[in-house]
Amino acid sequence: MPTTIAPEHTPAQSVGGSLVGRPPAWLITLAALAVATVAIPLVYLGVRASDVALSDIVEILARPLVGELVLNTIGLSVTVSATAVAMGTAIATIVTRLRIGAARTWLLISALPLAVPSYLASYGWLVLVPGLHGFVPSWALLSAVTIPYVTLPVAAVLRGTSADGEAVARTLGLSPTRAFWRVTWPQVRPAAIAGGLLVFLYTLSDFGLVAMMRFQTLTWGVQQAYAASFDRSQAAVLALLLVIIAVIVVAAERGARGTLTRSTALHAAKEPLSPVMRVILTALVAAPPVVGVLIPLIGLGSRLAEATTLRSISVERLAEATTTTIGVSVAAAVVALILALPIAALAARYRSKWIPVLEGAGYLSNGLPGIVVGLSLVFFSLSVIPALYQTVVVLVFAYAVLFMPKALGTARASIEGVSLDLVNVARTLGSTRLQAWWRVTVPLALPGIGIGALLVAITTMKELPATLLLRPLGASTLATELWSRTAAGEFGAAAPYAAALVVVAAIPAMILSGVRSVAKEEL
Repeated sequence: MPTTIAPEHTPAQSVGGSLVGRPPAWLITLAALAVATVAIPLVYLGVRASDVALSDIVEILARPLVGELVLNTIGLSVTVSATAVAMGTAIATIVTRLRIGAARTWLLISALPLAVPSYLASYGWLVLVPGLHGFVPSWALLSAVTIPYVTLPVAAVLRGTSADGEAVARTLGLSPTRAFWRVTWPQVRPAAIAGGLLVFLYTLSDFGLVAMMRFQTLTWGVQQAYAASFDRSQAAVLALLLVIIAVIVVAAERGARGTLTRSTALHAAKEPLSPVMRVILTALVAAPPVVGVLIPLIGLGSRLAEATTLRSISVERLAEATTTTIGVSVAAAVVALILALPIAALAARYRSKWIPVLEGAGYLSNGLPGIVVGLSLVFFSLSVIPALYQTVVVLVFAYAVLFMPKALGTARASIEGVSLDLVNVARTLGSTRLQAWWRVTVPLALPGIGIGALLVAITTMKELPATLLLRPLGASTLATELWSRTAAGEFGAAAPYAAALVVVAAIPAMILSGVRSVAKEEL
């Protein structure tokens, strides 16, 4: 039955009689293939769960511990994502709209928590404060390391929009806060909500930090089920609970996102601040990097000063791990973008009841623990293409499946932010639909797409469970070297790998923050 396509609603404004017809068949095909690709872990879970009798499933779900794990998981994920949306939006607004000084440098610094694995952040804090455990430390640390998922895309939107509307609202008597909510928030809401979804899914799938903080969540339960007699069926049931939670949240995100309304004037003047307010706002911007990066590295550095294993560090092994990390991260970012772009373009430009379902399915793999995705691809590669088992191809594919949602959200928001008026002008000048895409949409959406690639690359650098399962024999990344040394108690030897991870992850952030124009931005 033909699908009815509603009129397109452009991000900047309603486009009178501008309508979007049926999506091209090639775009639908590519998007469906991308969703089928990232659904491989879900198929694996379905196969495993089907091996469990219904009575056993009911028994597993009826256990008091499972109820506690579900409540802990939902509570932590909701509070962390809400904190990230609030602080990430505030920080992005401060560094792009207010004169705090060194704005681009602060934007770069605010991206650094992405480079720190959650288990490293928790370890660094535990070195300095051994008694930390429970919900509050887990919430604070996860918030610190995930706030950039909101800060970066919101800052990208704000740097491409005008503050003139907010200034007009101020002249009409609105307070700065009310002017922000009336004018600026509708512009950045899609990017902020998409970032908040990534934070929720990240928290949902995190294991290292909550395990070290002794706060039991569903990922802890999945890991324990695999560790105890390698019960894959029970673990699959618990993992399916994660998928159900992710499905509900993805559906809610679609409604909360709203429709982007964007102004297109650029380079609005930044508002001056009093010295006291500048100090306060600078402290707010600095808080996540201090909590998520500086203090953990101080804790690890203190062990380095005490360690006697520094002499055993192999520079050659460190260089090899760094090279491997960069290579697989870049490859994963490219593959993830290839998977994400058809879904993003479809969701941004066309309206139909089945398109949100297709887009939502693309997010689900990011809510699964790495060990589940890793085991599913071990099963898949051995069953379908045994020759690729434990090769870089399967490893990069696993990263793309895991982290494609990080590219999807920002790519969709960026494409949606390009006015259809500009595309229509290109079409009237003789460009085909594909030519208009490359000449108009891609250049204007590129900053947001680049942010998505950055998020995929940085998250790939930190990924551990899937890497341990799928890496080729003898190969190592900075994350696996860091984990193996901390697990063995060689904390001094782990410090160079932690430092290298932060430095390597800062490189793409520096490129995206546009260091070349620092002077212009800070005048």
